[in-house]
Amino acid sequence: MSRHGDAVPPSGTEGYLLDNRQSEAGERFTALSELFDPSTFRHFERLGVGPGWRCWEVGAGGTGVTRWLAGRVGAHGRVLATDIDISWAGEAAPPVELRRHDVAADAPPAERFDLVHARLVLVHVRDRETALRNMIGTLERGGVLLLEDADPALQPLVSPDEHGPAQRLANRLRQGFRTLLAERGADLSYGRTLPRLLREAGLEQVAADAWFPLALPACRTLEAATVRQVRGRLVAAGLATDAEIDEHLANVARGDMDLATGPMISAWGRRP
Repeated sequence: MSRHGDAVPPSGTEGYLLDNRQSEAGERFTALSELFDPSTFRHFERLGVGPGWRCWEVGAGGTGVTRWLAGRVGAHGRVLATDIDISWAGEAAPPVELRRHDVAADAPPAERFDLVHARLVLVHVRDRETALRNMIGTLERGGVLLLEDADPALQPLVSPDEHGPAQRLANRLRQGFRTLLAERGADLSYGRTLPRLLREAGLEQVAADAWFPLALPACRTLEAATVRQVRGRLVAAGLATDAEIDEHLANVARGDMDLATGPMISAWGRRP
């Protein structure tokens, strides 16, 4: 994800559900990178990212995308990587600059970019309109915005082949997780709206596609880390018991369940 840090939780909740500071966050970053970096990099290449480009990576999460961009833009380019929590990032060296920044609440960078990219960010941000406006406002003429967000409502099952009790338990826990996300302001149908939103914002050459990982080892890694990260909230909300979570984690560890993620929808468009 990844976004994983730009969420602004609704009042009355306990904060962002998948906090970067929790120990499981590193496992999630690694799994998300393995699942989605190849698709993201394919889009970067198709959009022509190259030497000298100025890029803003919004909600940087793990470091894989930032490193790829830095390698592609070279010494004469620039990569601004922002997140509300940059403790994960360590030291940065040119062409990368790290900056603590909330894309919805803080003023956007004053500079202009050839590429603005956010993955698994806006689905969690409460003030999505402001965040989208801030990102588009920083685009150079002809610059491209690439947004990638999940749409769990399109495919809500973690185990699409629900043929036994282990799969039914997995899907029930996933429904509990989606309930917690929705209570904290996540829009579980946001991904499908991206092409329309980019057109309505005045971008041109808008297009989109989707990537749907299924039965990959990293799907199991992501599921186990996510469930461990939210188990306390699942139990506190009465959505699962500790025994059920332990059973599910043991089922995942066996390695014989075909697990999936929600579809990742990627949409892009250029500023006229």
